Amino acid sequence: MNLSIIIPLLNEAESLPELHNWIVKVMTQNNYSYEVIFIDDGSTDSSWAVIQGLASQNPAVKGIRFMRNYGKSQALHAGFARAEGDVIITMDADLQDSPDEIPELYEMVTTGGLDLVSGWKKKRYDSVVFKNTPSKLFNWAARKTSGVTLHDFNCGLKAYKNIVVKNIEVSGEMHRYIPVLAKNAGFSKIGEKVVIHQARKYGTSKFGMSRFINGLLDLITIWFLSRFGKRPMHFFGALGVLMFLIGFASAAYIGISKLFKLYSHEKAMLVTDNPWFYIALATMIIGTQMFLAGFLGEIILRTKNNEERYKISETL
Repeated sequence: MNLSIIIPLLNEAESLPELHNWIVKVMTQNNYSYEVIFIDDGSTDSSWAVIQGLASQNPAVKGIRFMRNYGKSQALHAGFARAEGDVIITMDADLQDSPDEIPELYEMVTTGGLDLVSGWKKKRYDSVVFKNTPSKLFNWAARKTSGVTLHDFNCGLKAYKNIVVKNIEVSGEMHRYIPVLAKNAGFSKIGEKVVIHQARKYGTSKFGMSRFINGLLDLITIWFLSRFGKRPMHFFGALGVLMFLIGFASAAYIGISKLFKLYSHEKAMLVTDNPWFYIALATMIIGTQMFLAGFLGEIILRTKNNEERYKISETL
């Protein structure tokens, strides 16, 4: 099979028939063998009924329905697990991503030798204040932190080799950083393509300003995981030992000062009146806690089990 097209969605019943027909047109024109996997992430409208109708008309249409809303990352994880195509395309269901981009994305992966191609919405039809400007700042921070030089990490339109999606773990809200996850997994051939961004035709956006705050927190998380995810003791243990040594040196300074003053018959202040006492106490406690955090992290890492992150109520 040439292509698996994965489309996560939430309350997009109006756009699904048009998107499906557009995809079928592109697939037919290019003579691709394909499957379209819709992942209904807990929609409360008639999205699942629409998907069922499309599946009854077109055997290439498949569906996964979550019992409730789990988030885009979980939807992509479920789609990646089911995808069988040589090349995987992900796109949003709101008609802002154009299926006409798929053939060129497919060629960039198959003949261009790329592991992953990310779309770049160079010209956007979003609010400048609430989406464009925060998005530029977010993408700049992501480039500087991850070392992956993409202009638009959050673009939903991407193409992957099958082997890439089968070897990355998308969890939490990490769908924004799939290129970074792929790079960390050893897939370094990452490209970018300018894609058409269209104004939303139906419904309203499901994302608010909170996604940029969450995106920043996720960026910090992925930075930490990429460097210390397999060895938390190297981070917490090193900081813990450093803090403990600072505290120990402060305590030693207090003790030596006290002895010198006693030897010289000078009146020495109470230990608790010396500010270095509190510095020593605080840093030694913090150092011990950080060391224990690293130790516990190592234990959890070696004993963790893969937990089910979402529940599926129906499949097609």
